[in-house]
Amino acid sequence: MNIRRITAALGLPVLLMGLISTSAAATGTPGPAPAVVKHSVDDGQCDQIRFLPGQDKQSRSFPTRINLPAGFQPEGIAIRGSTAYFGSLVDGDIYAATLRNGRGKVISQGPGTPSVGLKADKHGRLWVAGGPSGTARVVDIRTGKILKSYTLTTATATFVNDVVLSRSGAWFTDSSRPVVYQVPMGRNGKLLNVVRTVPLTGDYVHSPTGFNGNGITLTPDGRALIIVQSTSGSLFRVDPRTGVTKRLDLGGAVMTNGDGMLLLGRTLYVVQNVSNQISVLKLNRAGTRGTLIRTITDPGFDVPTTAAVFGPRLYVTNSRFTTPPTATTPYWATAVRR
Repeated sequence: MNIRRITAALGLPVLLMGLISTSAAATGTPGPAPAVVKHSVDDGQCDQIRFLPGQDKQSRSFPTRINLPAGFQPEGIAIRGSTAYFGSLVDGDIYAATLRNGRGKVISQGPGTPSVGLKADKHGRLWVAGGPSGTARVVDIRTGKILKSYTLTTATATFVNDVVLSRSGAWFTDSSRPVVYQVPMGRNGKLLNVVRTVPLTGDYVHSPTGFNGNGITLTPDGRALIIVQSTSGSLFRVDPRTGVTKRLDLGGAVMTNGDGMLLLGRTLYVVQNVSNQISVLKLNRAGTRGTLIRTITDPGFDVPTTAAVFGPRLYVTNSRFTTPPTATTPYWATAVRR
């Protein structure tokens, strides 16, 4: 994402331009018929995507536009079951909307700082990146209660942007610092009091003036991380133990304005905010190279930042960073075929 100044509810200027989050999995409600399970590489922590026979057809009858509260300023999205969760850049509120008819409500009051990237895990929790606050938090989806807050950094120049879940814990990017953060989880997803900072080395070159590490996902084999650097449009494979990075060979393709990412199997969706498109890449299992196979555009896109999946659709937040934000500015999510 690029950098732009957004005035939050507290009057504090926040530098952003396309922040990220993507959801890597969604769970439907099992019924009497056997469920079809579509696997994602972070099945160990995220809900699996389950669709009953005929549910794909049913999901096509759901609205393709989900209206959000006026002035909400969404960035991240996560889907669990047939409910989508959105984070507000204004004050961190979490808004839940059913995909069946688009109706929703705020389920968790924010801490007064932005909510950026979101992920839903199999324990009914949302992991939330805290942007310029340098924090992350875990929210109970059912009650809206904040179960745990983490200080990832005390640096003044920070923007904790996106999150992905692995079997060992949650991983966060920082668009202002050349690091990723790991929050390990214990047995059965137990929340621990541990934060690990992993400096990025190797091919990754941090820009002192631009927006850097943004979206994050796992490699198809689940052994490493992939991040997108918004300033260069490059994707980097990150060794989670050492932080050593290697630029992905994309055959000359550049993910300009790369923001949120979503990996399904070996197919990687890269949301490109002010480019108003989603690039679809096919990766090798190790996540060292990829091929651009197509792009997705839609008239409903207005600076899309992140995407989550349900059935045959991607649901994409429109952060509208080129539109001056006011208390009455309309915001929405757009559903497109994947």
